[in-house]
Amino acid sequence: MRWPKGSDRGILAAAVVGVAGALAYVGYAAAQGYSGFPLDDGWIHQTYARNLVETGAWAYVPGEVSAGSTAPLWTLVLALGYALGVPFRVWTAVVGGLSSGAVAVVAGWVARRLFPSLGVGWVAALACALEWHLLWAGASGMETALFAALALAVLGGALALARDERPWAWLGWGLLGGAAFLTRPEGLLPLGLGGACLLAARRADWTQGSRGAALKRYGLAAVGFLALAVPYLAFNWKASGAILPNTFYAKQAEYREVAEAVPWLVRLMRVAGVQFVGGMALLVPGMVAAWREVGRRRDWMGFLPLLWWAATVVLYATRLPVTYQHGRYEMPVIPALLVYGAPGTALLAARAKGPAGRILTRALALAACAVMAAFVAVGARAYLADVRIIDTEMVDVARYLDRNTPPDAVIAVHDIGAVGYFTRRRLVDLAGLVSPEVVPFIRDEGRLYEYIRARGASYLVTFPSWYPQMTARPDVVMIYQTRAPWAVLAGGDNMAVYRLR
Repeated sequence: MRWPKGSDRGILAAAVVGVAGALAYVGYAAAQGYSGFPLDDGWIHQTYARNLVETGAWAYVPGEVSAGSTAPLWTLVLALGYALGVPFRVWTAVVGGLSSGAVAVVAGWVARRLFPSLGVGWVAALACALEWHLLWAGASGMETALFAALALAVLGGALALARDERPWAWLGWGLLGGAAFLTRPEGLLPLGLGGACLLAARRADWTQGSRGAALKRYGLAAVGFLALAVPYLAFNWKASGAILPNTFYAKQAEYREVAEAVPWLVRLMRVAGVQFVGGMALLVPGMVAAWREVGRRRDWMGFLPLLWWAATVVLYATRLPVTYQHGRYEMPVIPALLVYGAPGTALLAARAKGPAGRILTRALALAACAVMAAFVAVGARAYLADVRIIDTEMVDVARYLDRNTPPDAVIAVHDIGAVGYFTRRRLVDLAGLVSPEVVPFIRDEGRLYEYIRARGASYLVTFPSWYPQMTARPDVVMIYQTRAPWAVLAGGDNMAVYRLR
């Protein structure tokens, strides 16, 4: 998997833009007085990382080993900052920004492999560096940008291995797939799709007397993947009795009602459409042109990123059909479209015939650039709004609990991130991340209430609208509620703390 030659400086320059963009998002929010994360889940990763360094155990609540992390590789990256003594906000911003830059680099590499004669890898890299969803992801404190880079690298590796006979390159590809899997469970998807496409593209390996060498190559890839995946799967099994993290099952259970209430085709359109908010929509003609170019060359491996995008969209539409927080679950597959859309748009402009065609295609390319650049600012404002809500709701409540509850209090909470980080109290997790026992009845308020009382909880923390029956009980008494306007303006309500009498 050698690095393609030519235009490397353009790709690296685009990566610098991506790093700077993600850091600018963080700086913009901090300048307004909000220095947290746009998701409560960002605090979950911080809690795991801090506790790992302080206690040496993979535990969300100290002393309680937990299989609640869906991104152990990201947690380890954050833990390194704690071990080095770097302020966690600085470290998280830096590694997040570098992840955004890595997405641009990998996208440029993949685009060069898809369209080697065009010399427009830097165009795909720049498109990723300016795509506001990816900048938001890099600044979010989450694993999203890192996973996007790793998953796309797995696909690019498969493209390279179509003509690579070196066994150690295959081992490296397996290790890369294992790293993607440790960053998100769905990291198995690009590896599986890449392996299937390689089997189809290299059929001669099994028909021309070279089966032994082929088995060695695929075996080394499997060894690389399993070397990273097996310890993780074994830990999950020992901690929770399941091979995948608790979150994998809890999220699907929590949103099963959504999947059952909305027709599948509608869910599919929502999950796919959320990625096109911004300049991406103007790249659709370029995507079509790029796909036609790949088909014209009969380079079927060249459709692999598109296949990954489609499979991911179908998977989420079927199992987790949610698009909140700007479609954060679907963000990692955006580069899989940009590696076609950006070079394809350049291809349209280069091959346009006649004055009208040249004017139209160049206008399309300029409009796409202008809209993507404008949405960088739109994304920054969205990032600020998201951080502000988390800071004035979850973080505010967490600090109240830290000041006003005894150290041995048991707190039942939906959204455990900031509460876990700032209070260090024993928690009963209504979302099932660190309390997997609730997954079978995660939407049954009556059973949830019985469960938290049986666990000895003396406080309940949630948004009132999330559990209207539970919070209306006479023995559930509100003792604190945030009064910030931001969550209400966004269509929600204020988070509250309840005393369980």
